[in-house]
Amino acid sequence: MIVEQVWTGNAYRNFNYLIACPETGDALAVDPLDYNRCLAAAKDRGWTITQILNTHEHGDHTGGNKGMVKATGASVIAHENAGGRIPNMDRGVGAGDIIRIGSTVELECLDTPGHTMSHICVLSHTDQPALFSGDTLFNAGAGNCHNGGHPDELYETFANQLERLDDQTLIYPGHDYLINNLRFTLDREPDNRTAQRMLSEHENQDPNAALVTTLAMERDINTFFRLDSPSVIERLQAEFPDIGDAPSPKDVFLKLRELRNSW
Repeated sequence: MIVEQVWTGNAYRNFNYLIACPETGDALAVDPLDYNRCLAAAKDRGWTITQILNTHEHGDHTGGNKGMVKATGASVIAHENAGGRIPNMDRGVGAGDIIRIGSTVELECLDTPGHTMSHICVLSHTDQPALFSGDTLFNAGAGNCHNGGHPDELYETFANQLERLDDQTLIYPGHDYLINNLRFTLDREPDNRTAQRMLSEHENQDPNAALVTTLAMERDINTFFRLDSPSVIERLQAEFPDIGDAPSPKDVFLKLRELRNSW
């Protein structure tokens, strides 16, 4: 499996992706909003885009479908319940379904509600797994739930699915929010030395060569995985006395998500 991360440079800071089979050159485009950049990247690599995956229905992830389909004839894949919100969807997928690319690449679909209720992440079946996480999991952060989602569902997705993935899983999110998310981590956990170091090293990174984190790294820098951190809990208790002396992981997650909405 070969992955090309395509930086769009737009105001939403979207990442698009091409996932290719090295044997056949067939490629899947993930959320190809900037379809022209994706087409150019595929041409440079000698790949043929045969499929499109929309992780969810928001326009900054589906807005390139029409142009990509016109240019390539690619089929459109998305969550099985998103058909009414994604025009001309060819295949609906659910938990456990497999997307095959060429002769060697298999991606397992994870049903990951929270950011929206029809959100799909895909996990590669490779020696080092890779998660294409859309707007569910960001580098050092978690998706919002403003437009068709629910924070309780997002917590369940983190607790019951993402937490269980292999530590070496590579994380490919739908947007570049790393720096703001690290600043939120340090606002919540000022003594997090790993986040301090990462912010210092990557504050001026070129998004065209962005850091690719692993789940192990996320466990160290992403507040939404650090629900038992004494520092995180103490600061929440100071701001939300109603959270009690021994808040549950879900209570901590929901308060963090509430704070991040207006941070």
